[in-house]
Amino acid sequence: MSYKDLHILVLLREVSDPRPPARVITRGAGISDRGLRRVPNPADLVALEEALVLKDRLGARVTVLAVGPARLDDTLRLAFSMGADRGIRFWDHGLEGGDAVADTRSLARILTILSPTLVFTGNRLADRGDDPVPALAAAAVDMPCIGAAISLTLNKNGVEGLRKGDRGSRQVVAAPFPCAVLFDEGATPRYPSVEAVTASLIASIEEWELADLGLPFWEAGATGAYLATAEYGAPRPDPVRVVTPDPQLPAFERIISLLSGGIKAREGRTLSVSAEDTVEGLWRILSEEGLVT
Repeated sequence: MSYKDLHILVLLREVSDPRPPARVITRGAGISDRGLRRVPNPADLVALEEALVLKDRLGARVTVLAVGPARLDDTLRLAFSMGADRGIRFWDHGLEGGDAVADTRSLARILTILSPTLVFTGNRLADRGDDPVPALAAAAVDMPCIGAAISLTLNKNGVEGLRKGDRGSRQVVAAPFPCAVLFDEGATPRYPSVEAVTASLIASIEEWELADLGLPFWEAGATGAYLATAEYGAPRPDPVRVVTPDPQLPAFERIISLLSGGIKAREGRTLSVSAEDTVEGLWRILSEEGLVT
């Protein structure tokens, strides 16, 4: 295969920005995320930069994919300003309430339609940790997956990646085309120019829905989830008030009082009786309650 036919699909996801101001507001039985800012996942931007490096060196085509509502258009326009060739945003209301299994079906169908040579994305999400969907989608379409990659080398038949191992070790892994690579480290994402940012504002973003994938609605979202949605409760808007411990108590007892929420241990007595007396007492209680004759 010629490198000029190299097609790289980069999956971009968003995470919550930990910088203030950020607040969570409770409303009734749910939680509103109003006030939380969203930013592109840093590891996904590293994967995008690795794809753009291959584009600069080998002339590869780079397609960026985002799964989510319209606010992800800003992330796709950032990718356009950095040098991506095509942007796709996939979203449908039928995707709400889905789990990793349902999301895998959608991503696997997208991989089947686009048929990329390489699939790049981050190894972890900055706010949620590991995301199993990319690896599961690669497995669903019989595509090998290299996780925790820190560098990548291309050859005629496939790729050779250096990945992180246990306890700081490094491991060289080879895989044929097509292949998915989940980057843990890599090149620092480039900073786009003002002209590129301006041009990205008028770039065309393709909007895909479930109908474009030919995926039935019962295989996506809550109806296609493997795990049923469980009940949940919203946190109390007011924190529990803890009684200030007596400052005259020893330090250890003050700590115990704080950890117990100000609730004192119940005082009582322990009675030690023989087995015969215990049986006689239980029989008397059961007789008084009318449970035995």
